[in-house]
Amino acid sequence: MHNRMKEILDYKLKEVENLRERGLFPGRKNDLPPIRDFKTAISMPGRIGLIAEIKFASPSVGVIREKMDPCIICRIYEEAGAAAVSLLTDNRFFGGNLDDLPRLKKAISLPILRKDFIIDEIQVRESLSYGADAVLLIARILSKEQLKELIVLCKELGLTPLTEVHDCHDLEKAVDCGAEIIGINNRNLETFEVNLHSTLDLVPLVPKKCIIISESGIFDKEDIQLLRRSGIQAVLVGTSIMESKDMAGKTRELVDAGAQTGEPYGRS
Repeated sequence: MHNRMKEILDYKLKEVENLRERGLFPGRKNDLPPIRDFKTAISMPGRIGLIAEIKFASPSVGVIREKMDPCIICRIYEEAGAAAVSLLTDNRFFGGNLDDLPRLKKAISLPILRKDFIIDEIQVRESLSYGADAVLLIARILSKEQLKELIVLCKELGLTPLTEVHDCHDLEKAVDCGAEIIGINNRNLETFEVNLHSTLDLVPLVPKKCIIISESGIFDKEDIQLLRRSGIQAVLVGTSIMESKDMAGKTRELVDAGAQTGEPYGRS
């Protein structure tokens, strides 16, 4: 695992310890809308849904966009046709803020994915209390026992678990643990290198019952046209939208590319 990833996970352990000490809200905040159906939103037949991400920085790129009100961004995403929104809530490494999640939940009607480094059940319960509809679980950073417990907990709470994998070993772990939505990360967490062929190579190994999302390294309509031939249901895109001077136009470009017909679609 890349040294930066080890640094992130060490810091997450400290965050979890602090979270346990201060405790959680007693339940979902009473003034928040109910949980939304993330799974249905991202898997509409005949199209590739766009999960548009709010991400101000990353360890591999640095600052992507200067801070602005994330509610403005999520409204742009919704109006441009995104299927769902992903909010990076890690502050130290990605410039995110968990406190933005309840505000976003009230600002739009789309399902919201909390994207962070979830390593403990208290973070899942925290996600629920802040208004998340789905959470990211990274197979590479979790043991098989941890992953299975967190997937089960998500389902018990009504949250949708999106299980991220990068290779066949991650995929086997995810499927064995009951993952139904598989996110294929085109970024190698060992090297931080990105290659869209990670999705193309792994899709044939994913059980047909699973929904597949391609993550990382997707910048334009050509990338989506390439990926749609594999039979994925959605893409998660952050950097290319966040760094664009025309965020609405870029989002529409990706949405329209996912809605185009005429290309082979679906896994044989």
